[in-house]
Amino acid sequence: MPMPRASAAADALVTVRASDAEVDRIVDILDDEGTVDFDERETTWRSEGWTGASATAPGATGLPDRASSTARGTDEVIPVAEEELHVGKREVNRGRVRLHSRVIERPVQEQVTLREERVDVERRPVSGTTQAGALGGDPFQERTIEVEERGEEAVVSKEARVVGEVVVRKEADQRTETISDTVRKTEVDVEDERGNTVSRTGTTGNPSGRTR
Repeated sequence: MPMPRASAAADALVTVRASDAEVDRIVDILDDEGTVDFDERETTWRSEGWTGASATAPGATGLPDRASSTARGTDEVIPVAEEELHVGKREVNRGRVRLHSRVIERPVQEQVTLREERVDVERRPVSGTTQAGALGGDPFQERTIEVEERGEEAVVSKEARVVGEVVVRKEADQRTETISDTVRKTEVDVEDERGNTVSRTGTTGNPSGRTR
């Protein structure tokens, strides 16, 4: 049902932002200028048949008390966070050293003296005293003479001997390293324009004052 009008004259809503010390004086000034009493206006409207919600009830039109508006409203939350620096450590690969042995052949030369035997067979005629002399034995007897040739050949043998060694050793050292970084935190500045001082993180103002 539409809200009835009290008079044909146009009404106006006046909002004043002031400190707590000036509230009483401002209300007195507005009272002198004929401000609307919502309780009286509501009684008049209801006598004329208006059945709307009360002007002072939650959700009603008009100017409710500040404390009631704060109680029925939802909270606006600003999270206040702060970072902490945690430094740990992990193993990383700095590279590797690989040793691989291989066999290399190179030609070498050595000199050795070898002895060789050789058998020569020579047929020759006899003459002189040998021819005229008497034979010392039966010349018609079968005889066999064997003469063996011998010689030397090079024999190669190899002997391995250690002339050096390569040692792989891993050592570990410790060092202290300073880690520099930045951490963040949230600061909340409360700007209270009612004449109170400005406060910081986590502090909220208490609404107070009179509203007509």
